[in-house]
Amino acid sequence: METAANLEPREPFWERHLRREIQYILDIGVLLAAFSMAYLLRFDFAIPDDQLQRALVQAPVVLLLQFCLILLTGIYRFVWRYVGMAEIWVFARAGFFSTLPVLAIRLFAPERFELWRVPLSIILLDAVFAFGGLLAIRVLRRSMYERYEREWRHRSSGDKHEPVILVGAGRAGVAVMREISGRGDTGLDVVGFVDDDRMKHGTTIHGKRVLGGLVDLRALAAQHHVKQAIITIAAARAATIRAIVKTCEAAGLRVRIIPGLYEILQGKISISRFRDVEIEDLLGREPVALDTERVARFLSGRTVMISGAGGSIGAELCRQTARFKPRRLLLFERAEGALFEIHREILGERPGFDVLPVVGDVADDARVREVLTRFRPEVILHAAAHKHVPMMESNPGEAIKNNVTGTRCIAHLAGELGIEAFVMISTDKAVRPSSIMGASKRTAELICQDLAGQFDTTRYVAVRFGNVMGSAGSVVPIFRRQIAAGGPVTVTHRDAMRYFMTIPEASQLVLEAGAIGASGEVMILDMGRPIRILELAQDMISLSGYKPYDEIAIEFVGLRPGEKLSEELELSGERIAPTLHPKILVGTVQRPTPEFRELLAELERASQPLDETRIRQLLCRLIPEAQMASTPRESRGASPAAAGEQLN
Repeated sequence: METAANLEPREPFWERHLRREIQYILDIGVLLAAFSMAYLLRFDFAIPDDQLQRALVQAPVVLLLQFCLILLTGIYRFVWRYVGMAEIWVFARAGFFSTLPVLAIRLFAPERFELWRVPLSIILLDAVFAFGGLLAIRVLRRSMYERYEREWRHRSSGDKHEPVILVGAGRAGVAVMREISGRGDTGLDVVGFVDDDRMKHGTTIHGKRVLGGLVDLRALAAQHHVKQAIITIAAARAATIRAIVKTCEAAGLRVRIIPGLYEILQGKISISRFRDVEIEDLLGREPVALDTERVARFLSGRTVMISGAGGSIGAELCRQTARFKPRRLLLFERAEGALFEIHREILGERPGFDVLPVVGDVADDARVREVLTRFRPEVILHAAAHKHVPMMESNPGEAIKNNVTGTRCIAHLAGELGIEAFVMISTDKAVRPSSIMGASKRTAELICQDLAGQFDTTRYVAVRFGNVMGSAGSVVPIFRRQIAAGGPVTVTHRDAMRYFMTIPEASQLVLEAGAIGASGEVMILDMGRPIRILELAQDMISLSGYKPYDEIAIEFVGLRPGEKLSEELELSGERIAPTLHPKILVGTVQRPTPEFRELLAELERASQPLDETRIRQLLCRLIPEAQMASTPRESRGASPAAAGEQLN
């Protein structure tokens, strides 16, 4: 069986047998050669006898001082094959400090030590030659190893190398070129770079020229017989990637991209692990600037409980929270399979971390009370909820049970037990809700506001945002499955628009919003501009290598029960104010009415046994601005599986 060790190139003979003693001998040889060359140049290769005698006396002293400086500066701790720019300064310092004692003897030693006084010109020449030579043999060693490794990998892969063009000659492009040139198993032959910075045109990076700009891409691809381009811009804006993709497609090139900067910095993936451009790249937003100190004060050293820990947002909240080293992390989830996966993932990444999986339902008052009383978390992040709009239209009783009763149960117990902070995940569909799901989440917001007035010791914060890309059942994975099946891709309406955010961005902002929000506030995440679902479908089809409408059909199936053409993030009567974070706003929202608690109790009774008409009537009374159907008959319509833009 082939093991990981077999996948690495075998060290050549000279690599395996070059021991530290041989390094010492080589270095002493270089130092001696440098001192000799300095004397030879000083006297035009005709050293007088008296100077030769002085040189023979001085050489052991100078070499001893230089060798001691080599040991003290830690040069032998370097791995020769990886010597680079960072190590040059160590060699420069060693060369500088080695001249000081020799220079001191030359300038301040009494006349009786004249024999050991090295001429100033020789001191300078010797320092340059000696430490330049030491660095040179290490650079030579590195180049020999890289050439051997590249040839070994090339022979091992046996694949024909495909010509590619790198788009972007910045730092990321340089790093990619360096890694490709140092390996032989990427299967790629870089013909050059393209970059719109004209100052870079004609320059050379690791032996490859910057051939021109994006406008030259079609001609360059034809000239060099290139079929593939790789975007080597680590933090490109979505608009930039979109423009590059369109240019590459027009030139008939397959487009790939390097991993995101976050993945590279986290060590999850190598910069040369190229992937296809995904729809998330085209919809991407500016990276979140998280105030880690504030979030650390909120989470570090505390017991944190996350409800709905197995869901898309809940699982990412677990990952992000674990980064801030809470004392204990409680994963509360009723789906044991999803709970098992996230628990195993957290333990795998952080062995020894105190993370505890807890099976339970947020609507089960006895179970929630048992868990909160036993573990006494200081912070609860409440992500457990039903979020599928058409599904909840068909199952309104479950929407009330999970989103309303579940929130009321866990939030009330948080206040009763004096838990410091309760952060609830809400949705843009809670704004002027037209669906059972949206109305249930708006009711959950009102529950948190009502409890904020009852319990002074607990800080209740709701965080509202739109769709997250890639969550289970959301539009992106649904479109992917439809494209893989050959179509058609189903879109509800030509003008349907939704807000989108990545799961990591949403989760990070939830943590910061929870840290800065005051009790009773609804924090609203800046979702940027809304995206037209039709454009999203067209882009995904194009990125999959097909032509929209021609090779993959797009069908319009009509809005389904409870859906809107576009979503909102705030009510018309809300006063939106900025917070300490530029992407988090706070809405001064309508408070619960005096009859809120009575209506809430009646709503929960109407869900078991199910009285859908009564549920809708009560929701409309609880939420005067609601735009939902007041009777079940008005809500029936298209199949809930028709299209995909239904999730929070």
